[in-house]
Amino acid sequence: MPSLVAHGISLYYEQRGTGRPLLFFNGSGATLAGSEFLLQVFAQTCEVTAHDQRGLGRTDIPPGPYTMADYANDAAALLSVLGIKECAVVGISFGGMVAQEFAVRFPHVVTRLALMCTSAGGDGGASYPLHELADLAPTERAELGMHLLDTRFSTAWLAEHPSDQFLVDSMANRASNSLSSEQMRGTAEQLRARSRHDVFDRLPAINVPTFVAGGRYDGIAPPANSEAIAAQIDGATLRLYEGGHAFFAQDRAAFPDILDFLGE
Repeated sequence: MPSLVAHGISLYYEQRGTGRPLLFFNGSGATLAGSEFLLQVFAQTCEVTAHDQRGLGRTDIPPGPYTMADYANDAAALLSVLGIKECAVVGISFGGMVAQEFAVRFPHVVTRLALMCTSAGGDGGASYPLHELADLAPTERAELGMHLLDTRFSTAWLAEHPSDQFLVDSMANRASNSLSSEQMRGTAEQLRARSRHDVFDRLPAINVPTFVAGGRYDGIAPPANSEAIAAQIDGATLRLYEGGHAFFAQDRAAFPDILDFLGE
C-alpha cells in the first residue's frame, strides 16, 4: 500500500471506489487498518482517499506538539501531491474536528462537508476530554467508556440489546490493540491536539452544503454540540439519530442519509 511524503512527513494512504472524490478523516486513535467497514461504505458511491493521520498507524510519528492545523495541512498536502483539486469531505469524531479545520483553511477544495459525532470546541462545546481517561483505573475507564459511547448503556441495557453489547465489545477490542511506545506517544499527541480544538468562531466561513449528524445518546460529542455546529454554518442540515457516538452502526437510517447527501 502506498505512502508519500507530504507536509514534511511520510503519510500512509489508501484510495478505493469510483465516483466523486471524497476525503475521509478518521476518529481518535483510529487507523485505516481498523476502518475497513467505514471505507467500504463510502467507496460504494465515491472515490475515497483516506490516510493514517500523523502519529498513527503506518504514518510517521514526528516530534510534538501537534496542532489541529497540522492535521488539516497534512491532508491538504496529500491531496496536492495526488492532484486532487476538489472533493467532498467526511469527518467522524476527531476526524470531524479536522474536517472543520480543513474546511475553513482550504475552502476552495471542499465541495460538500459531512460532520459526524463531532464538536467545534470553544463556545460550540468541546467533546469529552479523552486524554483524561488514561489516569483512571482499567475498570473505571471501561465503565466510563461504555457510558460515553452511549449514555443509555448499562449492564442491564446491554443484556437486553445484544447488538449494542457487540458494539461495546468491538470498541474494547480495538482499544486493547498493543501499541509500541512510539505509537503510544503519537496517540497521546493526537489527544492533546484534540483537547485544544476550537474552530467555532470560524465556522461561518464555510459556505458549502454541510450535513451535521449526531447520536441522541452520545456522551462524547453530545447533541448540543452538533446543534451548535449546524447553527454556525449557513444552510447546514442537522440530523440526530437513535444511537450514541457510533450512531451510524446503531441506526440504519444514518448511512443512507449521509450517502444521499454526498450524492446530491
